[in-house]
Amino acid sequence: MQRVSCGVLARVSRISRQLKENVCNLSSSSDCLQNGPKIAVVGAGPAGFYAAQYIAKARSDATIDIYEKLPIPYGLVRFGVAPDHSDVKKCISTFNKTANLPNVTFYGNTALGSDISLEQLKRCYNSVILSYGAEEDQRLGIPGEQLHNVTAARSVVSLYNGLPGAQDVDINLDTETVVIVGIGNVAIDVARLILTPIDVLRKYDTTEVWLEKLRNSRVRRVVLVGRRGPLNVSFTVKEFREMLKLENVRPIFHKEQYLPFKEQVAQQERGRKRLIELLFKSALAEPEPVTAERWARAEKEMELRLLRSPLEFLPGSDGKSVEKIKLAVNVMKGDTVEGTEETEEIETGLVLRSIGYKSIQADEELPFNHKKGVAVNVDGRVSEGVYAAGWLATGPRGVIVDTMGTAFKIGANVVADLKEEQKGKPGRSGMPSLPKSTSWADWQKLEKIEMEAGKLLGRPKIKITSVSEMLNKIQS
Repeated sequence: MQRVSCGVLARVSRISRQLKENVCNLSSSSDCLQNGPKIAVVGAGPAGFYAAQYIAKARSDATIDIYEKLPIPYGLVRFGVAPDHSDVKKCISTFNKTANLPNVTFYGNTALGSDISLEQLKRCYNSVILSYGAEEDQRLGIPGEQLHNVTAARSVVSLYNGLPGAQDVDINLDTETVVIVGIGNVAIDVARLILTPIDVLRKYDTTEVWLEKLRNSRVRRVVLVGRRGPLNVSFTVKEFREMLKLENVRPIFHKEQYLPFKEQVAQQERGRKRLIELLFKSALAEPEPVTAERWARAEKEMELRLLRSPLEFLPGSDGKSVEKIKLAVNVMKGDTVEGTEETEEIETGLVLRSIGYKSIQADEELPFNHKKGVAVNVDGRVSEGVYAAGWLATGPRGVIVDTMGTAFKIGANVVADLKEEQKGKPGRSGMPSLPKSTSWADWQKLEKIEMEAGKLLGRPKIKITSVSEMLNKIQS
């Protein structure tokens, strides 16, 4: 779901080495850290770690405390990146280096709004960075959305990635057709994880719960529905190539949705031209003859249906579960989408929304735009000494490299706003006790347990997916 280039990784690695050297030079001076600024980071995902990394490099005298709602770190990298995208998770090594610095401390199982408050953080820290991400999904607001088996694609992502609290989500794969509303990377990822053979997914840290669902799956076709035309798809070229190469899966396009836009392909901006050219080449290519051998080999289908908007979800005979989705047929007039009188219906037993995420207001004191689902901020600045980073600040957009860039900018703002002569506040010592918090050493213990469990089954790791189980294993 996320992408990091080799050049970016090299840059991050250089920054990490410099950061470690700078802190080591000062680690012998406890007075330096005691009197330096105290920084609180709420959220141990990419935005939080990258902001902490920047500040630790720029202000070696700073003490940085990272608070995380879950007992374990990494946020979106662990719970959002698809299991078969292990290359994207290499940024974890950078996060580990930051977490192991002598002036950085991790406090897991500590939630803003219940265990700690924004008012307490502001009183005890010179700067507070809120980077706790986006954990709710956008809704369509159309009739039938409350029906059983109409749910968020995020639920599937959480299920195959082992997000605590998501393993009991009822995802029904006892259907021949799944419809995904949305054509971004998340939609492509979910479709791929539904159609990929179990033996392939076992090579990664896919949860056993998801593998078991796939064993009982009847799905032969996944349809991705997009409101706009082919020039406006939201996925990246890497995800699209993966879609084309998926084992025993036949990609289905509709030429009539591409021909009206064929002349505009050459006019696309450089950053998107490669994707659009590949999309049109694939969609307008003459299909191979469907021989008996090819038909037997291509057991499943992934269909891209554009210029369609969901109008209504229709129930089956029980009146409770979805049986069909009704779509409006759209046309593009310039950059504007307009509906027509024409409609279509697709029979399906499972519909997944993949139209974006939004953040929640974790603390009542946080200025918040409930309509957009973001913290009210200007360039990451929320109020004096309070900052927002990542999707809490920008909404759900971009990939990890974008998150890194914006987090570095927030870190730069924090450093710029700190006065050189500013004395450190009490920091963690002024905060209430946290008897149930977890440490970085606790996480390392859990990670070792996961990896040892994986070895027994010939897999990279078996994720622990329950907070209570995590805490029990830490205490055992």
